[in-house]
Amino acid sequence: MISKVIKPAKSFSRVCRYLLEKREEARLIVAEGVREYDYRKMAEDFDLQARENPNLSSPVQHIILAFPPGEDLQDEKLAEIAREYLRELDIIQTQYVVVSHREKEHKHLHIVLNRVGNDGRTIKDNFLGLRGKKKAQELTQRHGLAPAEKKDLKKTHIRQMNAQDRTRYEIYQAIQEGLIKAQNVTELEGMLKAIQIDMIYKYKGQTKEVQGVSFKKGQFRYKGSEIDRRFSYRNLQKILDQKREIKLHPGKQLETGLKHKEKYQQQDLIALLLKPEERYENTPEELLRKKRERKSKGLGL
Repeated sequence: MISKVIKPAKSFSRVCRYLLEKREEARLIVAEGVREYDYRKMAEDFDLQARENPNLSSPVQHIILAFPPGEDLQDEKLAEIAREYLRELDIIQTQYVVVSHREKEHKHLHIVLNRVGNDGRTIKDNFLGLRGKKKAQELTQRHGLAPAEKKDLKKTHIRQMNAQDRTRYEIYQAIQEGLIKAQNVTELEGMLKAIQIDMIYKYKGQTKEVQGVSFKKGQFRYKGSEIDRRFSYRNLQKILDQKREIKLHPGKQLETGLKHKEKYQQQDLIALLLKPEERYENTPEELLRKKRERKSKGLGL
């Protein structure tokens, strides 16, 4: 099971309609504090509570819990997992709904909650995306679910995606293939340009120092980390630098963040560097880094 936290939004009406209107595969699993028989009434209830905190412009929090193909859980189990997920993230005393969607064998839960709590206060969302990923890993292990797999385009139903997600996966595939062939970022940029994908750089102030990269195809543009966390500018440079190093020194051992050093041939390097983070045992590196930064400043998480 994997967790994806969507950027907070303004309209409960829009998201409730998306989840429930004219969707044969949609099943309302849990409705806490809102009317469940009509998505319009549901949105009205969310909006009524949101007005208790008019300073919060984006009260809609949308989270997706996705299960791998073949993981077929009953509604009662799905409700238990969703409630545990929210409770352990300290998201309590607020309105929320849990809706199950299924696309062929792929089941996922949509959790929509009100960021304005029952007491009118804002529900804290500090590092919610990172904490959600970690919690999904823990719940996967605790409930004996199938572990999340790395992206596999062969298992992705691209035709069923909307245009924005489909474009993101097309860019993901192109970068994967480009990293195998390219020797540096300039070569990667040229390969992507040939298939109508532009690399757009973000620079530090008025300098020529590159701080980040985005990828654009057609009308859609994504930060590198939105395509995949391994596709930030710094990580792309690291992959290509280590690929070049292993080509110059074929037998050299590389430290790649794994628990032990191992020897890899050049053709295995991309797969190694794009390997998913360790499951369950370790806190995600991003969260650890944030903790270290805050600790050094004398702040708590």
